[in-house]
Amino acid sequence: MTRSVAIVTGASRGIGRATAIRLARDFSAVVAVARNKDTLQDTAAKIRAEGAEPLALALDLREPASADEVVKQTLDRYRRIDALINVAGAVPQSDLFAMTDAEWTDGLALKFHGARRLTLKAWEALKSVRGAVVLTSGATAMAPKPALAAVATINAAIAALAKAFSERGIADGVQVNSVLPGPVMTDRRRTMLSRYAAAQSLSLDDAMPRFAAEAGISRYGQPEEIADLMAFLVSPAARWMTGTAIRMDGGEAKAI
Repeated sequence: MTRSVAIVTGASRGIGRATAIRLARDFSAVVAVARNKDTLQDTAAKIRAEGAEPLALALDLREPASADEVVKQTLDRYRRIDALINVAGAVPQSDLFAMTDAEWTDGLALKFHGARRLTLKAWEALKSVRGAVVLTSGATAMAPKPALAAVATINAAIAALAKAFSERGIADGVQVNSVLPGPVMTDRRRTMLSRYAAAQSLSLDDAMPRFAAEAGISRYGQPEEIADLMAFLVSPAARWMTGTAIRMDGGEAKAI
């Protein structure tokens, strides 16, 4: 029987992919969940190369039934869930006064409700082994602004959700924290920088250092750096850490 099992959502790219591959060093099996079947298979191959057994599940967590399916397939194969890392979720980076109701609904559907449902469905399995959960928020939660209102609002809601789960987790033996990444160089970040460059009439090469300077950081983060933080949070060394929102943003947020 597999000794330890981690589930990672959003595992086909960016932070989720890096986290799934990183956890393959620490867990016997990694369940990688994402919508894109082709890119998910590449993640699965990397997980296997790192020494863990992969289970790739191409599912859309915006659909309520998907959470049930993730938990069912994981328990059918491995009989346990030791860690759940919720990363999936792309929120429209639109101005507060431009976003439609449909965009708000879609933004909440995956990043907030997808993580909420999956955590609830996995809770009893996590409770039985005193497991750990991480929910991915974002540094924008610390300082909501009109240009990124949806991202900031949903990220703040996720950090609050993690706090609520963590209080129940104290009684149930489930550790719950949230991570608030700052400007990490993912495909989504590159797309955002391309829009920023066009708005500023700059080339992408010129826009990247300018945006970093405006954000008050010396460089962009890498997905692997966030993945290392995720790995720590679900490791034995972090067992006394729960109910914490951990910001890793290169110093972008200046508040205490």
